[in-house]
Amino acid sequence: MTYLMNTWYVAAWASEVEQATPFARTLLDQPVVMFRDADGVAHALLDRCPHRFAPLSMGKLCDGGRSLECAYHGLRFDGSGACVHNPHGDGRVPAAAKTRSFPLVERYSCLWIWFGDPERADPALIPDFSCMDPEHWHVGKRYLHAKANYVLESDNILDLSHIEFLHPGTLGSDAVKQAATELKQSGNTVWSLRQTCNEIMPAFLYDAFGMTHGVPVDRWIDVRWDAPACMLLHSGATPTGRPRSEGNDALLPHLFTPETAQSTHYWFAISFPKAMGEIGARMAEEHIDALKIPFSNEDLPMLEAQQRAIGDAAFWSLKPVLLAGDGPAVRARRVLDAMIAEEQAKAAV
Repeated sequence: MTYLMNTWYVAAWASEVEQATPFARTLLDQPVVMFRDADGVAHALLDRCPHRFAPLSMGKLCDGGRSLECAYHGLRFDGSGACVHNPHGDGRVPAAAKTRSFPLVERYSCLWIWFGDPERADPALIPDFSCMDPEHWHVGKRYLHAKANYVLESDNILDLSHIEFLHPGTLGSDAVKQAATELKQSGNTVWSLRQTCNEIMPAFLYDAFGMTHGVPVDRWIDVRWDAPACMLLHSGATPTGRPRSEGNDALLPHLFTPETAQSTHYWFAISFPKAMGEIGARMAEEHIDALKIPFSNEDLPMLEAQQRAIGDAAFWSLKPVLLAGDGPAVRARRVLDAMIAEEQAKAAV
């Protein structure tokens, strides 16, 4: 599968990569090992020793965390991918003894990795997920592994008309199909805006928004998409007829990175301001645990079943029937396809 290369992908929650242990993960079909040096700075290398191609993630950190030692023959590599120690012969390091390193940035509770031209790896290009800044927000974080293509995951979040049918007891109601919807695009950012009126929500949502059960509400679900598959969902509700400013709003990042053409890493979160104190921390954990249930038990099986039905076919070759709610997902696919095509054209020159 062809991927967009000159962009930032989430590689891990920052907390997944600990200081004393190498962390392995396949991203965009490439084996990657991440580790933290003595100063706690995270690094990412191709998880393959250039000597006999053993996974470096099987090794150990040495020199106070400044290098990663291959478990097979003891060569050591620093965060730039250079071999810094050869225990054999006279100790000279062969000129070719280096492995690829990838730009890696820690921001918004995540580690972001860049697979394209390292000279273009500008951290300013990372989409704004400041609602996950751990200095200012309590962030409830979870991870799922999906046996489905990452763009199917984007489709799922950008077209939330499915929640009435796939999540009737938790996230949807019979008012969802009557929602007013709007598609917006700014540059390469796509917005899916969804508004229901006079809705009776499932009990799950009344509890989540801290509202009296059975009160008719106006609910909004607005999703921002940035390539390749980074989404921020704004969701909230007010008693019907009241302005949004009087409602309760939740910020829900959904971040997808392809593992392979048919499998995806999925990070999702919910955030509450640190100003809320311990109650905010407790709510972040309680809410993210509650959300993981429909995501794991309803979305995940459906997406994996979709992927099995599609198999190796190209999505558009199957000539999908399009419905009214498909606009944002289709637009995001078109934007992503255009960005990949432009990148390939420039590379071919």
